[in-house]
Amino acid sequence: MRPHGQTLDTAGGLRQGVLIERMTKTQHYRETLARLIDWEPFLLAESGLPGPRGNLELAAVVADMGSRAQFERFLSVPDERAQVNSPGEFLVFCGVVGLGRLLAEGDHSLLPRIRRYASDFRWRTREAVAMALQRWGRSDMAALLAEMEHWAAGNRLEQRSAAAAVAEPALLRNPADAVRALSLLDTITRTIPGAPDRRAEDFKTLRQGLGYCWSVVVAAVPDAGKAAMERWFAADSPDVRWIMRENLKKNRLAQMDADWVTYWRDRLKT
Repeated sequence: MRPHGQTLDTAGGLRQGVLIERMTKTQHYRETLARLIDWEPFLLAESGLPGPRGNLELAAVVADMGSRAQFERFLSVPDERAQVNSPGEFLVFCGVVGLGRLLAEGDHSLLPRIRRYASDFRWRTREAVAMALQRWGRSDMAALLAEMEHWAAGNRLEQRSAAAAVAEPALLRNPADAVRALSLLDTITRTIPGAPDRRAEDFKTLRQGLGYCWSVVVAAVPDAGKAAMERWFAADSPDVRWIMRENLKKNRLAQMDADWVTYWRDRLKT
């Protein structure tokens, strides 16, 4: 029983419990990998694949602790051993995120290689690209934003990686960075209306990504962000309107300005 007058913050308690669990798992992974000579059997067994969620905590530890030679071995796993949602894909995933650590440490020669993985046939490997780029952003956000402006002129999957890379709250604490990220999303979104490839799968993947990325960046810089979204609310493009409606469903925007969200959700119902 709780002492009289003491309340239990259920949501806060759950969040703290999840954080402690992740810290414990991370420490376990660090200690285990430090003892092992060959990491591959452990990574395959603990990958979480096949399944709905790969082991992101383990992948982060591998990226922190691994060597360039280990990352190269993981990336050399042939496609037939690393199909979608397979334990082998987890090795490739870890390798790509590991390249992000090397990039953050200053090896910019890896950028073209990371960019190629943005168009990989495996969606999780493409997610690893965003995670790799975010590692770079934590050490040099200005450089990340400058590079993503080039990716914004690339193919649909490169555009999607650029948007996902900057749509990370921890990278947007500086308002100037958030405004540049907003401009990047604006640039990418301008390629949506009237696109001849709107029925293509890669276009749909980009559209899906933009359906949440805007909300992350807008929440980081509300005044400029709301104004930017409002300019798109009047777009004739059904794809742009879908993107904006999806973002208005995100809790982070309701927490930012519930009245604004309610107003525009009502306006955009038709």
